Amino acid sequence: MNLLITCQRNTELKTIDEISKLLDEFGDSDSKIFKTQFSGIIKIETALKLSELLEKCRAKIENEPWELRYCSRIIPIQTICKTNLIIIKENIIELISPIKSDQTYKISLEKRNTELSRNEIISNIANLLDNNVSLETPDWEIIIQILGDKTGISVVPHNSILSVNKMKRLD
Repeated sequence: MNLLITCQRNTELKTIDEISKLLDEFGDSDSKIFKTQFSGIIKIETALKLSELLEKCRAKIENEPWELRYCSRIIPIQTICKTNLIIIKENIIELISPIKSDQTYKISLEKRNTELSRNEIISNIANLLDNNVSLETPDWEIIIQILGDKTGISVVPHNSILSVNKMKRLD
């Protein structure tokens, strides 16, 4: 999985159809798309470069907003690991090298079906960096998506999570 799509509950099959057509149009007819056990969450494995895919999706929303009716958010995932705080930290350590000492960051955490505490996760990750935190306009975003026993992680420039509805409202 290198992409998560969120959608409204009970629209997963329509969302899968929508994103499948979009990925095919963008050049990946072999992507793997799966419903998860979590309502409103779709996981995708695509061969497309994530930054380019997000830019193509942004252009699609700007030029043909009616083409994306079911996708709510498109979340890039750089690595997957077991849902274990030590393993999550190890994976983030491998990904945070692009963050320069004068840059800001924020942690975006969504957890589903886990006993891990939100505060424990955030404080452990924050302890890895001496950088300032900026919740409104960070330079970087540390994305942690916990789906039961699997965790998707990304360290990406701010605004890498594509909120389809938010973008449509801006137009």
